[in-house]
Amino acid sequence: MSLKIYINGTLFDKQDAKISVYDHGLLYGDGVFEGMRCYAGQVFRLREHLDRLWTSARKIDLTIPISTEEMEMAVNSTLAANDIRDGYIRLIVTRGEGTLGLDPNKCAEAQVIIITDMITLYPDEFYENGLAIVTAKTIRNHPLALDPQIKSLNYLNNILAKIEGLKAGCVEALMLNHEGEVAECTGVNIFIVNAGVLQTPPVSAGVLKGVTRGAVMELAREDGIKVEEVTLTLEDVYAADECFLTGSAAEVVPVREVDGNQIGAGSPGLITRRLTDLYCNLRTQ
Repeated sequence: MSLKIYINGTLFDKQDAKISVYDHGLLYGDGVFEGMRCYAGQVFRLREHLDRLWTSARKIDLTIPISTEEMEMAVNSTLAANDIRDGYIRLIVTRGEGTLGLDPNKCAEAQVIIITDMITLYPDEFYENGLAIVTAKTIRNHPLALDPQIKSLNYLNNILAKIEGLKAGCVEALMLNHEGEVAECTGVNIFIVNAGVLQTPPVSAGVLKGVTRGAVMELAREDGIKVEEVTLTLEDVYAADECFLTGSAAEVVPVREVDGNQIGAGSPGLITRRLTDLYCNLRTQ
């Protein structure tokens, strides 16, 4: 069965799902998106993702042409059309078809695209043994240049850092902000454990407020683990007892090494394993 793609209220076979080459999402990265997970037929924290999508759209003065309720129905109907109960959803809103100039006022109505498919971000061995990451020279965009809470279609900043990681033989790279502080990785948030305390950079460090990040913080607090949003340096990461990354596609993945420095015992620690188990239980509730 051919995969069905939702575009503006119509389901198209994957090979027939097309947008105009004049769409400003393609020409300029002018649009927003969300990546979500579906478990046992239920989209994980769908409302939180939709709230963040609408927030991103407002911040770039983009009007989403349907309501949140209609979007929720569209996501679920696209999953059903593809018979996907455990998978990944990419929700995209572009500025729409326009001209070769930058003026968004010359664009037609925004386009809503929903892709439902399967995804495997990292191999199983990384979840079992942890992955090695490096620090990229490419820093996060300055927050006064682009609000980090806008999950936009222009991911070139992250892609350049990703390329640095891949050239170093790593599937992920750590990004610093303009102050030299730890921000996040190319598509995931970062956590460390220091003396039993779970720490992660604050949103003010140029961090996207990840949905999975928030879920893990909630689980930790409910389990009696102290959680701190605190400014982190590379030295803090190198000296950490544990380190892991979180994201909708990645879920929770441990880190064993950063810039050649072994983290803790070099294998997933007790708190990392505990939070991984709690997250696995939460996503199937």
